[in-house]
Amino acid sequence: MKHTQLPLSEFIQRRQRFFEQMLDDSIAIFSANKEVTRSNDTEYPFCQNKNFYYLTGFNEPEAILVLIKSATPQAILFCQPKDPLAEVWHGRRIGEVKAKQDYGFDQCFTLLQLTEQISDYLNEANTLYFCRGQNESFDQQIYQWLDSNKAKSRQGFSSPKQLIDCQNMVEELRLIKSEDELTIMRQVNVISGKAHQRAMEKTTAGKFEYQIEAEILHEFARYGARFPAYNSIVAGGDNANILHYTNNDQQLNDGDLLLIDAGGELAGYAADITRTFPVNGVFSAPQKALYQLVLDAQQQCIQAIKPGQTLGHLNELCCEVLTKGLLELGILSGDYQTLLSEKACKKYFIHGLGHWLGLDVHDVGDYHMVNRAQTRAFEAGMVMTIEPGLYIPLEDNEVDEKWRGIGIRIEDNIAVTDQGHENLTVNAPKSIEAIEQLMAK
Repeated sequence: MKHTQLPLSEFIQRRQRFFEQMLDDSIAIFSANKEVTRSNDTEYPFCQNKNFYYLTGFNEPEAILVLIKSATPQAILFCQPKDPLAEVWHGRRIGEVKAKQDYGFDQCFTLLQLTEQISDYLNEANTLYFCRGQNESFDQQIYQWLDSNKAKSRQGFSSPKQLIDCQNMVEELRLIKSEDELTIMRQVNVISGKAHQRAMEKTTAGKFEYQIEAEILHEFARYGARFPAYNSIVAGGDNANILHYTNNDQQLNDGDLLLIDAGGELAGYAADITRTFPVNGVFSAPQKALYQLVLDAQQQCIQAIKPGQTLGHLNELCCEVLTKGLLELGILSGDYQTLLSEKACKKYFIHGLGHWLGLDVHDVGDYHMVNRAQTRAFEAGMVMTIEPGLYIPLEDNEVDEKWRGIGIRIEDNIAVTDQGHENLTVNAPKSIEAIEQLMAK
């Protein structure tokens, strides 16, 4: 599978859109992430700060982006210098010369030059933008730079009079995906779908959850998504009733369902797919009834997605379908309208219907209108998950025993289009018939 990387023009356009929102004579500063120690002399796999990556495409730690809006706007990168000795031990660095050439910056310098030059940049700006509260050490660095300029006031130095938290500015840009972004998200969905297929094919009673997790990770890496977008959930039987179960260390039992919530990461973008299927390849009658109810709810919600629709309305639609179904199955009892008004189905549907998806699994962007009174209307380019579920723990003595220990979630990744929607999750089987046919092979 040939993978698409975002073109340089994408990152230049993003910086331009951010420049357009900045006030005149202002400066914006963004920090890359640092490597994080896992244990003595070892680090976790590096994950770039997503806002920094969104504006730069630069994937090394210890870097700073400076955007200066003046008569001639400038995008300036400070990064680690080339260092043959360090690179022998820790890998090649891009360096300031190649960074300027390959990433479209107006200027690039080493981090050693940052302290000297940032003082001049701040001196010439009336307004400073930075993502306040995202990184405590970076916040402290910003204030130290400001204090340093203040201490040099007798030498003619000054600092920006206005500080603006620009987190929301970047988040709103990130919320609407470009066609290039959607191309990558389609690819990572296909890769993740292959992993879910492999999981179904390899699952048998007696195996351990972590063995199925290994099959998933193998398939991600096999097609170029070297890392999962999040810790995979591989939850057999009653473990599926723990929403963020990641122990993945229990043996799979004949007659149980297996819930897998797993997605790969490609070029920084996440997939987030959940499938639930029988360990032995055949749904029991109770499992089939609950599974079909969740699937019906999901499909009705997906079909309703279009510009102008809201997540709040989809939640209401989902609750209507689940409440009616649970009432018909005898899991809920009483008057339908009363149960609906009381949100009775939330006893078993215990989370929200979905979330934004992109560079983060739970991606950024406001879910509400400016007045906070209602969820915002969908626009073309938004990408979200739709993931209804039903969870009935073993210890729930209020329902018939045949329902207990069943946890089901079905999750697809949906892009809003000009005319409606596109389901990016195209190759992960989810109908009862398709799952049973695949596992019968």
